[in-house]
Amino acid sequence: MKKLQSLCVGILAIAALASAAAQEMTSPPKVLNISREFVKAGKSGAIHDKTESAFVQAFTRAKWPTHYFGMNSLSGKSRSLFLIGYDSFEAWEKDAMAIQKNAALAAALDHAGVVDGDLLDSMDAGVFAYNQEYSLNPRPATPATRYFEIAVYRIKEGHHKEWDDGVKMVLEAYKKALPEAHWACYEGVYGAPEGTYLFIVGMKSASEIDSNLAHNKDFAAAMGDEGMKKLDELAAASIESSEANLFMLDANMSYVSEDWIKADPFWKPRSAAAPAAAPKKPAEKPAQ
Repeated sequence: MKKLQSLCVGILAIAALASAAAQEMTSPPKVLNISREFVKAGKSGAIHDKTESAFVQAFTRAKWPTHYFGMNSLSGKSRSLFLIGYDSFEAWEKDAMAIQKNAALAAALDHAGVVDGDLLDSMDAGVFAYNQEYSLNPRPATPATRYFEIAVYRIKEGHHKEWDDGVKMVLEAYKKALPEAHWACYEGVYGAPEGTYLFIVGMKSASEIDSNLAHNKDFAAAMGDEGMKKLDELAAASIESSEANLFMLDANMSYVSEDWIKADPFWKPRSAAAPAAAPKKPAEKPAQ
């Protein structure tokens, strides 16, 4: 039964919510870059906000066109995530090369990275491709988005067929029972074990989780007893591990457009680090 919950309940937890896009796009980005920072104990919160605000300030001064979301974990190991979306791998390359060519921006980011690095235990990054086949009615995030839920599934080697059959059963059941449900799926390309899938959604309020869980019975009814039994078998055969975690968006760690800031005051950074004041000259001693 545990494996059934990995495939079924894990997806239930992300259904009927707004799907996540890493930038302000009208549809999920085709390429999603996710960086993770594992913060040292006692170094999170306002302390980490301040170092991250240096990155935001650097991009703001440069009027950089690529935006990103920053968020902190509310479950699992303490960490911060940064999501950047691109239309293609070529667009990702162009963005990275443009930063390198901008000497002032590159220097500011390097300096911010050194300061921020002192607060971290470790960091890593993964690149994921949008999987349209496993997504359902995907919708973009909005300025009202406050939380992201990310469910991670790792599939057993040689058992992709069972996984594929199981996901398609879940999709069909939702189309019947909850046609308004929507989520976005991404598949690992770099920096993640082969067979890694992410199901990502955004929420305006945690009350949406309560509302969604109330629909479990509708899903089970659409599947039927035989369908649930079959799904259990497919999940047990195909899923190596799964985990879902909740993250809270942090405006001080996010670089969003001016339109988003105007649409919702939440996005106006509140702890931006003030420029360092020039050191004062020592007072001259009076003549003796």
